[in-house]
Amino acid sequence: MAMTASQKILAWHAGLDHVEPGQLVLCRLDRVLGNDITSPVAIREFRKMGVKEVFDKDKVTMVMDHFAPNKDIKAAAQCQTCRNFAGEQDLSGFYDVGRMGIEHALLPEQGLAVTGDLIIGADSHTCTYGALGAFSTGVGSTDMAFGMATGKAWFKVPSAIRFVLRGRMPKYVSGKDLILHIIGMIGVDGALYRSMEFTGDGVASLSIEDRLTVCNMAIEAGAKNGIFEADQVTLAYEKGRALHDPMVFRADPDAKYDEVYEIDLGSLRPTVAFPHLPENTRTIDQVGNVPIDQVVIGSCTNGLYKDIKEAADIIRGRKAAKNVRVIVIPATPSIYLRCVEEGLVKDFIQAGCIVSTPTCGPCLGGYMGVLAAGERAVSTTNRNFVGRMGHTASEVYLASPAVAAASAILGRIAGPEEVLS
Repeated sequence: MAMTASQKILAWHAGLDHVEPGQLVLCRLDRVLGNDITSPVAIREFRKMGVKEVFDKDKVTMVMDHFAPNKDIKAAAQCQTCRNFAGEQDLSGFYDVGRMGIEHALLPEQGLAVTGDLIIGADSHTCTYGALGAFSTGVGSTDMAFGMATGKAWFKVPSAIRFVLRGRMPKYVSGKDLILHIIGMIGVDGALYRSMEFTGDGVASLSIEDRLTVCNMAIEAGAKNGIFEADQVTLAYEKGRALHDPMVFRADPDAKYDEVYEIDLGSLRPTVAFPHLPENTRTIDQVGNVPIDQVVIGSCTNGLYKDIKEAADIIRGRKAAKNVRVIVIPATPSIYLRCVEEGLVKDFIQAGCIVSTPTCGPCLGGYMGVLAAGERAVSTTNRNFVGRMGHTASEVYLASPAVAAASAILGRIAGPEEVLS
């Protein structure tokens, strides 16, 4: 029987020749991930199970990124719980201040997520690693505890939607615009518990950064996972960093999909998601005059070097609008260092922006950019639910780094052409 790429990965890790949508399978895991919010709960459940050791100290990863550097005493206690557990278990993959980055940027960079892997994480955006041709998905902290103890997890095999990408994206259009276009097209529940599988000749033109952004936001369409079939771009990225040899799984030519969509990449325009759902999208020419108070450039969605440079290239030599606060957050220490070495940090500071150490902080309204009532932010993050970045009467507009940078300069939502023309 024919299978999709996601189904093949699950079958392989379950030790089966074939799986079908809806089937329940117990699979061995290549990595279990948690952060400073979700890991303490998993650790508590792990101890309740009476288990003394994790299944593999090199395959359990914890990243202190949501409220780290610690924003308050409670955050400090959360990180302390993780730190003590990591020391007790001798975890090789424990990332604290000075080493930590935003988890979904850090794992691919460090080679901890590899083509063909099966990864669970107690964070909904764990689906990011499908960009490398892995099956990765978010789970609850109890499932994380079971995974840490046994190295296994139960899955219901998902059916799939196929997105056939054609052509090449225009200048100033990126993976963020692509995934916002798709979510606007199918809705926030359009892929509910299904795989979003991306294929077509247009895939080759997408950078790893574009693919990571697209898969990161698969969950915003309700998907179980998003996945790109690994190609030469993928394997070149992994060369010299992957902790083990990649294993490429390809969908069978006659694999069954619930729906198939064809997307002409060349027709895409910079796209913005209005409050309060990622599906509430408009192209930049449909936005109108929307004044803003804050811009956030970063997060697990758009904090990679390509994203930060794209914004810096627009901001360089210009000034942020007088009444707009601009917060830039490179996603990992190595990206931060590169931005320092190449002068991007200087560009931002001279423009009146601040540049932060890696953290998830403002994305979830945690700290480093919480919004007051009535304030509006353009953000390269992945969610704009009511109260997501602060007060329930604030508004979040999701956009690409290029749109965020242009908006920072003009003080209203704007496309890069308005600044650069």
